[in-house]
Amino acid sequence: MDVFWTLPPVSRTITALSIVVSALGYGGITNRYQYIFASHMVFTTKIVPQIWRVFTAFLITKPKFAILLDPYFLYQYGSAIERESSRFAQPGDFFMYTMFVGSVIVALAGVILDGYTFLPALSLAYAYTFAQDNPTRQVNFFIVNFDSKYLPFAMLFMTFIIDGQGAALTQLTGLVAAHLYDFLTRIWPTFGGGKNYMFTPQIVKRWFGATPGTAQNRGYGYAVQGHGREAGSNQPSTGRSTGAQLGNMGPGRRLGGE
Repeated sequence: MDVFWTLPPVSRTITALSIVVSALGYGGITNRYQYIFASHMVFTTKIVPQIWRVFTAFLITKPKFAILLDPYFLYQYGSAIERESSRFAQPGDFFMYTMFVGSVIVALAGVILDGYTFLPALSLAYAYTFAQDNPTRQVNFFIVNFDSKYLPFAMLFMTFIIDGQGAALTQLTGLVAAHLYDFLTRIWPTFGGGKNYMFTPQIVKRWFGATPGTAQNRGYGYAVQGHGREAGSNQPSTGRSTGAQLGNMGPGRRLGGE
């Protein structure tokens, strides 16, 4: 358990909950229907709105081997950007990013496309942001090795082949959500002369242990409140990612670093 608490907090929490909730559901211990997104159960005045479905829909994997594969992709790329990305230099930044892309996914995949599980879309959002930050970084996708800029499309193609067009379209909303975040926080302010309206409230920073002007040892790295790198900068990495396993990454280690 000591190792668990040294992992990036947002990624480790979502990953652990998704494994537990999905295992209980597919094992017949709990009813999966209570966790999937159903717009008529959330946006309603006839009964008490079941708001929890907005969140639990991100904790349901696909069946069989995907119970392990889906959380693996989620953690691999989520923890990489939570730990390394200059976009999320301050405590709580990655949490706000996840809340933003999650909201867009719910609106697109849940309300418009009538999707009911969103974990693959969130994994794709993380992978897209990882690829934007590290376009030339080498990744291993099963037995294929290529630049990470092709990673989101490889994941989409795999979903299309295995699960069909509908599942791929739902997962695509994660890429749209992550690109919208990139546009609003980097592309538009940098190249369009616009203003970045995305920020992390002080209360969220305090949730993640921020104290103004002090370095925060967060187990998985350090953050300096008020003195961190400028959020939204894009410094590509040319390192190599080899898909490191979840259990052998110590504090501050780059994912797949050599």
